[in-house]
Amino acid sequence: MRIYAFTAGAAQMYCGSCLRDNALAAQLKADGHDVVLMPVYTPTLVDEENVSSSDHVFFGGISVYLQQVSRLFRKTPWFLDRLWDSTLTLRLASKRSIPVNPRFLGEMTVSMLEGPAGPYRKEFEKLARYLERMEKPDVATLPNSLLIGMAKPVREALGCPVYVTLQGEDLFLENLEEPFRSRALQLIRSQVDQPEGFIAVSEFGARLMAAYLGISSQRMHIVPLGVNTSDLQMREERNDGVFRIGYLARVAPEKSLHQLCEAYYWMRREGGLPPSRLEAAGYLAPEHKPYLKTIEKQMKAWGLEAEFHYHGALDRLRKIEFLRSLDVMCVPSIYAETKGLYVLEAMACGVPVVSPNHGSFPEMIHRTGGGLLAEPNHPVSFGRELLRLYQDQALRRWLGERGYRGVRQHYTKEQMAQKAVAVLSGVSRNPVC
Repeated sequence: MRIYAFTAGAAQMYCGSCLRDNALAAQLKADGHDVVLMPVYTPTLVDEENVSSSDHVFFGGISVYLQQVSRLFRKTPWFLDRLWDSTLTLRLASKRSIPVNPRFLGEMTVSMLEGPAGPYRKEFEKLARYLERMEKPDVATLPNSLLIGMAKPVREALGCPVYVTLQGEDLFLENLEEPFRSRALQLIRSQVDQPEGFIAVSEFGARLMAAYLGISSQRMHIVPLGVNTSDLQMREERNDGVFRIGYLARVAPEKSLHQLCEAYYWMRREGGLPPSRLEAAGYLAPEHKPYLKTIEKQMKAWGLEAEFHYHGALDRLRKIEFLRSLDVMCVPSIYAETKGLYVLEAMACGVPVVSPNHGSFPEMIHRTGGGLLAEPNHPVSFGRELLRLYQDQALRRWLGERGYRGVRQHYTKEQMAQKAVAVLSGVSRNPVC
């Protein structure tokens, strides 16, 4: 198949959606398919070989920013736009840490969803012109419903079906300020008939987004996440007597590092846990630096400062090293996630997980057998499950081995690519909701 896939760059953040899109495109290429992965907004940052196009970024982040703040830039000649649309300029700009203005983010989201009729008309014209010169593909894909305004223009320019992947954008939409949240939802729901179909990355995500966006079950398909297991080796048991609990996700309130710290405090105060280690890693946005500072101050007030360490964002080698150093991994996310790639990566290294009993986590745990479930938004519940794993080394080893095998049985990138081809080629037509 010839597949044109768009992926939304997230500047200098290791984004789960970018990692998934890149891994899928790489495996499809390895399987002999002709795949072009095209970035939107910024070049992508991934922790494996980047297979996205390096010579062109659609809807360059600088261009859409300028066109949002000034009508003047909506009329500048295209040759002038190349000054800030170049991949080099976007990479340099992406290195700056700029706090997000919620209102401006809402305005840009709505503008993008308005499609060619909105403020970014010039960018949609550039998109159409570029695609019309390309060889016609069998199918095209968009990385999330926030870009559904591209579905009709892409379909018309390429003359092929378009599928939209759903990757957790419900959280983004719910966090938008009004009136932008309501307007964005209205625009998405009014365009759900434009794509050929939708692809969810979990069973939970399929059910949630079908109801949330008003998508019929006949047009919803599931292609579960898949990870590259080739360099993810089983962790080795250590004999240093130190119990290590890990957190690997964005450092943000909704991922609930603060609740994991509360669980750890309960374990130390009430559960009889001796001095141990709470190791955290993941992207920290500028607007969430005060959140981490608050956590660090609380750990210091509890007398646990020396037992907590934040490692920052990790590349792939450091991430694997980090995961294999853990006894258990826990991200007590308070919102019901549709993805949870970090859970699969931990289990693929033989690390048992404790996850909240909501979102996509129950299906991952039930399918792999690699972890335990705790009551969401309940630090003591997480503390009890983590303490259970501390006290029972045999259980830790058993869950780790099951997770290691389970990921390889159900969640590999090879399986993800096979299922994607079945959907995109029209072979998979079964409703999932």
